[in-house]
Amino acid sequence: MNKIGVIFDLDGVIVDTAKYHFLAWKNLANHLGFEFTEAHNELLKGVSRVRSLEILLDIGKVELSEEKKQEFLVSKNEEYLKYITKMGPEEILPGAKELLDTLDSLGIHYVLGSASKNAPLILKQVNLFERFSGIVDGNSVSKAKPDPEVFLIGAKKLNLKPEQCIVFEDAIAGVKAANTANMISIGIGDKQTLHKADYNFNDLTEVNSSFIKELIN
Repeated sequence: MNKIGVIFDLDGVIVDTAKYHFLAWKNLANHLGFEFTEAHNELLKGVSRVRSLEILLDIGKVELSEEKKQEFLVSKNEEYLKYITKMGPEEILPGAKELLDTLDSLGIHYVLGSASKNAPLILKQVNLFERFSGIVDGNSVSKAKPDPEVFLIGAKKLNLKPEQCIVFEDAIAGVKAANTANMISIGIGDKQTLHKADYNFNDLTEVNSSFIKELIN
């Protein structure tokens, strides 16, 4: 058996916190006087907080001083934190726990590779923190996806070469980052959106142990 490791994105793969980001960004847009839709929110998937604000301001054609931008980044995050501190294990997405169980039974280690600076808190809220061999989050990286930095650090935490790593992602930027890192990319979600992934599944319930075993071999 070849030694492999797995790197999971968080939002949209393990848990769905995108809805909370959406609510927080939508409230900010309302405050600034323009509409922010769920379609707009797709543009923010897998993107850093700072870049997300830039995209939001572009949508609303709003210009702000750097000082005001920092102020809104803090207030948006504070609102988002109010939502996620109420999260519990029931918010884990279907199939996620079962896949972690499968990886454990096969002796495959896994780490988190997320743009979220709140990733450790979220994993603790849903009782999954202890299960991961390592966490690479927004505090650990200087470049956001589609730059592969987050996944390359993840590979180091697994003590593996990039080509020995499998990445589960739900965002275009994340799939691109995995491909750039020369890792196996698995898109979770809409196949047309994530068509550049090596493999595609609607959600983690479709990822069974035989598929993982095939990848190992």
